[in-house]
Amino acid sequence: MNFDYLVVGAGFSGSVIAERISSLLGKRVLIVEQRNHIAGNAYDYFDENGVLVHKFGPHIFHTNSKKVWDYLSDFTEWIPYYHRVLGMIDGEMAPIPFNLNSLYKLFPSKNAEAIEVALLKQYKFGEKITIQQLQNNKSKQLQTFAAYIYEKVFHGYTVKQWGLRPEELDASVTGRVPIFISRDNRYFQDKYQAIPKHGYTEMFRRMLNSPNIKLLLNTDYKEIIADVHYNKLIFTGPIDMYFDYKFGRLPYRSLRFEFEFHNKEEYQEVGQINYPNEFEFTRITEFKKLTHQQNITGTTIAREYPEVYKKGFNEPYYPVPKKEYREQYMLYETEAQTIKDKVIFAGRLAEYKYYNMDQIVARALHLFEKEIKAEKDSV
Repeated sequence: MNFDYLVVGAGFSGSVIAERISSLLGKRVLIVEQRNHIAGNAYDYFDENGVLVHKFGPHIFHTNSKKVWDYLSDFTEWIPYYHRVLGMIDGEMAPIPFNLNSLYKLFPSKNAEAIEVALLKQYKFGEKITIQQLQNNKSKQLQTFAAYIYEKVFHGYTVKQWGLRPEELDASVTGRVPIFISRDNRYFQDKYQAIPKHGYTEMFRRMLNSPNIKLLLNTDYKEIIADVHYNKLIFTGPIDMYFDYKFGRLPYRSLRFEFEFHNKEEYQEVGQINYPNEFEFTRITEFKKLTHQQNITGTTIAREYPEVYKKGFNEPYYPVPKKEYREQYMLYETEAQTIKDKVIFAGRLAEYKYYNMDQIVARALHLFEKEIKAEKDSV
């Protein structure tokens, strides 16, 4: 088999780069995917009850990048969707991220008012601050408030999500916990927020619908690579696997999902409810509230259980944000630089870095323009 490019992985990184190579350069691309489907962790499908579910957890597209939005819009129509999340805190459902509505939901009104006044003395309305900022504030009142949020909203969820205490993780994890000084209950505030009208899988199918692209599913690239002639490899799998774990295995967190169908109109108030402190699962997603499906009897939910990644048993989702693991990754990154003329490493697993969907697309477009198209233009 002769191709210009071999792409390992049919998720966002691999698919976007393959599409660009095919449509703008007119080159032949072979995509090899070890799973039985395209779309990576964004894969969705209709279950036996006709509900469109996200197999690997809720995927809410949001971005401020018009470039990314316009690019994906070539392959899908959109359903506007503003994600709202509630957290079970002290037996009450309160908006997440924590905001002024959460404050009044969980505190007596006089206490809530006093904390609001203290916040607005030092921060602007509409501002997002981190829990670290609040913990370091000179006000004892705001420090006490920060301790409450840390304990009730952040600590338990973090331990379940990562299997580690917050202090064992990179400080950036705590830094990403926002407190929103606003009454905006939306989880995101990006300019573009939507769900693909016909699902993510259909969006990917359209993206890869080209005579220049050949797709092999259920295939380990190592099984066929000796029989494929190609000029360059785009690798989106785990970078430690590519190098046969020569510097040791990089740790990842995985997820397990329990799907349930309920023969009623709705299961919960919003699409996602977090459980920071109760149970072993972290959240429950109700998919119809994400996709706005109509004329479907009943509803499907998924409970989400974080767990350790074990090759061959589950899927790697998240690089573990810990300094020593990042240093271990840098050994692989240094090795990757020695073969950069032959291999491009792209994506969450290949770069050992967490990306939102829009960030993955932006990264893939950048790699195409700067390292693939630019290389061709220079020849």
